[in-house]
Amino acid sequence: MMNEENWKEKLTPLQYQVTREKGTERPFTGEYYEHKEKGTYLCVCCGEALFSSNAKYDSGSGWPSYYEPVRKEVVATESDGTHGMIRTEIHCQNCGAHLGHVFPDGPKPTGLRYCVNSASLKFQKET
Repeated sequence: MMNEENWKEKLTPLQYQVTREKGTERPFTGEYYEHKEKGTYLCVCCGEALFSSNAKYDSGSGWPSYYEPVRKEVVATESDGTHGMIRTEIHCQNCGAHLGHVFPDGPKPTGLRYCVNSASLKFQKET
């Protein structure tokens, strides 16, 4: 298991702040916000496949949004009471990296909006 110093060496300052300190990048600034290529979005920390471009949609929120992960078990949730509201935090089940939050206002078929920080992702283009 990686310790904090290892994470600081592996990740950029923004990636570290988002994934290891539960930070948030500014809306409409992330690398994958308007990204349209076909492929898979992986955890920037451990490389776990998290979201498919097939489940990506424009939510207008300012962050990449997906209506489902590639498999339910790859994304874990927990209650987040910060910033004066109750939200559901999402993180990588494999390494615990903070990804963002999930909200019940997404499109069909799930009705969910996985609102994810680009800094927590890396993209693997479909071949």
